[in-house]
Amino acid sequence: MGEAEQNNIQNKLNEVGEVKISEEVVAIIAGIAAMDVPGVAGMSGGIAGGIAEMLGRKNLSKGVKVEVGDKEAAIDLYIIVEYGCRIPDVSWDIQERVKETVETMTGLSVVEVNIHIQGVNIEKDYKKDLAEEVVRVK
Repeated sequence: MGEAEQNNIQNKLNEVGEVKISEEVVAIIAGIAAMDVPGVAGMSGGIAGGIAEMLGRKNLSKGVKVEVGDKEAAIDLYIIVEYGCRIPDVSWDIQERVKETVETMTGLSVVEVNIHIQGVNIEKDYKKDLAEEVVRVK
């Protein structure tokens, strides 16, 4: 979204009244956008006791920190990736998707999207390997 379009939206809002979008709403939008990127296994609420907690769609604002100003937003995402994915590519896709989605839905200018990789999900491959091992034992 261009700056002229954002200013136009802002001017229209000011004619009628004020619209404030909470940080929680921006965090939920960013979390949904990030989870839709292939290679993202989940969001991490942080590392507690050395263990990254996997969070499902019910807690979409977890693993997302947002600072919202009058016209801008900065977003930090704490991500768990799928084993085997190329982390730089997944990170770039997350940044693009989150920036575009938040700007489109809120009219805010996203000045940065920082990605913090907190872990790697190996569960699918582990289960597959375990199943193959069980078959070989029989």
